[in-house]
Amino acid sequence: MPELAEVETVARGLRPLAGRRILAVRFGKTDFVDQPERIESLLPGRRLAEVRRHGKMLLFRFDPESPAPSPCPIWLIVHLGMTGQLVLHEVAAPAAPHTHVWFSLDDGRELRYTDIRRFGHMRIASPEELASLVAPLGADPLELTESEFRRRLGTRQARVKALLLDQHVLRGLGNIYADESLWRARLHPMRCGTDLSEEELARLWRTIRQVLREAIRLGGTSISDYVNAHGRPGGFQKRLRVYRRHGRRCPRCRATIERLIVAGRGTHFCPHCQPAPRPVRAHAPRPSLPVSAKKLLRPAPRLR
Repeated sequence: MPELAEVETVARGLRPLAGRRILAVRFGKTDFVDQPERIESLLPGRRLAEVRRHGKMLLFRFDPESPAPSPCPIWLIVHLGMTGQLVLHEVAAPAAPHTHVWFSLDDGRELRYTDIRRFGHMRIASPEELASLVAPLGADPLELTESEFRRRLGTRQARVKALLLDQHVLRGLGNIYADESLWRARLHPMRCGTDLSEEELARLWRTIRQVLREAIRLGGTSISDYVNAHGRPGGFQKRLRVYRRHGRRCPRCRATIERLIVAGRGTHFCPHCQPAPRPVRAHAPRPSLPVSAKKLLRPAPRLR
């Protein structure tokens, strides 16, 4: 699934479209679209004012042409799912298989949405609807201060890998960058948030930001279907150290990388660089005494 770095790369590639007007919208399959008729009726004639990333979602703000009967902006929300792509094309370019949405622009190009598995999502929202949709999401890792990061993770007893994937805690992180960040920070994915020291939490905060910025600079990670807004793959897959490398040697210590399941997701780590948490010792139960012994230990009755 495209994660923060991939969605940010696509958003940056589409931001130069600000000011372009939508001429028409055409759909193929619509089982992943919420009310496609609203998109077809509301977008044509509007100008794109802003392209923004929020977590793993792409947000497009469209303002009406002035004067307009409804001066309120509307938002197009796009989630790329697992295999979604938003790519700019010349109108004459042949459509790739599994292209399901065409946005015709006033500069003679088309923005096309392609999705093999159709696990993505697309919908129109008013400003109020958008605010309600994004309210439950956590903080952006690139905008979060170190103290807030420590508060969000260090006060929870869940596994640190599960916390990094929880979109109500941090928005935008996924399996790739969680595994890579934990490896660089030398933290085992099964450690609990409350067990991490302040120094470890600070190290993880710095590492996550470093990994994400490096991935954005390299255009994201292309393992299967991801491409940027111009159809080109990313380059961060060449920098992966543990993700999907189980059975191979750790590039830092040469131990064998292992895989386990955390929060329902395949998780890759080095057992040497990322030592496992110590098991909690259970207190041994006090041995029970036989009935006869219990009677002997009863306090004797007071003599009057």
